[in-house]
Amino acid sequence: MKWKMALNIRKMLASLSVAVLGIGLLVVAVVVATKAVTIDVAWNKKIAPEETAVAARELGPNDRTDAVHEVEKEYMEEAVGTLKAASRTEISARVLAPIERITVRAGQRVRQRDELIVLDRRAVETQKSQVQASLVAAQASVQQAEANFKRDSQLLTSRTISQEQFDQSKANVEVARAQLNHAQQALAESEVMLSYTTILAPRSGIIVDRLAEEGDMAQPGVPLLVLYDPTSLRLEVPVMENLALKLRVGDELSVRIDALNRTVTAKVDEIVPQAEAASRSFLVKVAMPKEEGLFEGMFGRLLIPAGKRRHLCLATAAIDKIGQLELVDVVEPDKTLQRRFVKTGRLGMPGRVEVLSGLAVGERVRLREVVSGQ
Repeated sequence: MKWKMALNIRKMLASLSVAVLGIGLLVVAVVVATKAVTIDVAWNKKIAPEETAVAARELGPNDRTDAVHEVEKEYMEEAVGTLKAASRTEISARVLAPIERITVRAGQRVRQRDELIVLDRRAVETQKSQVQASLVAAQASVQQAEANFKRDSQLLTSRTISQEQFDQSKANVEVARAQLNHAQQALAESEVMLSYTTILAPRSGIIVDRLAEEGDMAQPGVPLLVLYDPTSLRLEVPVMENLALKLRVGDELSVRIDALNRTVTAKVDEIVPQAEAASRSFLVKVAMPKEEGLFEGMFGRLLIPAGKRRHLCLATAAIDKIGQLELVDVVEPDKTLQRRFVKTGRLGMPGRVEVLSGLAVGERVRLREVVSGQ
């Protein structure tokens, strides 16, 4: 037992010795570093601040300057949306029949009542022939019933037949006439069904998509063609509620079409009176003017007036750009130039830019010499 205790004491002493040795080495390293710094400071002479002053630059006699001034300008907020047609029609068949011929293709312009699709009409024509035969039979039945009724009327006067026989003859006439009327209605229906085998354009427009081919089976309610009216294009835009509440139906706004690099004037056609809870926005529909090159599905930006604000305006010719930095030379009262960092914002009128920071109203800046061709 004693020898175990002795062993533990020896281990503790060994650990303590290692710790003491480590601390000693650390102290030596700090002293050496301190000595090195002291020697370096001793061998390097300090330089006074006044000895590093940069030579002042002065405004030259041929240098042009411009003043920083404050302007008030109406600013716009952008809302992005998609062009959609207010008048969009999915054309489908009303009868079940094979497609015999399709006379249009996607992208083709059509006029109202132009022929679009022709269906196989043989089944409908057969049905019409059967109805016509039924009509002939009904007409013959009416003639026979009316002749019998006329004869029975004379026999009733001479009391040759009973009143019951006369009433039956009269009822036969009514039944025959009803059957004739039913046959006439069936014939009219078959003629309507026959007209459905030729599908005409319900309105003028452009065929957007062709969803079937010749030989396919046309089914009632299944779209075969998609037609839209290009004159009914509207830009549908979700607008933030703080801006949408300022708009009214009939307001004229600018719409930017990036694909055409064109800005057009459009009119607010509809504002859906319900805000989208997720985005806190209202759906605004703006009627587009008749412009070449506009198609459904294109991207557009709606420019909405958001108020007026005052900001500083600076000539772009005064800005010297070095990488991401923007610098200007400010003219001091003693005609010296002070180099200063600035931060600019949106472009205004040609040759002017908004200043966000770095300058004050009334300060003058030197205009840089613009090299010809740049």
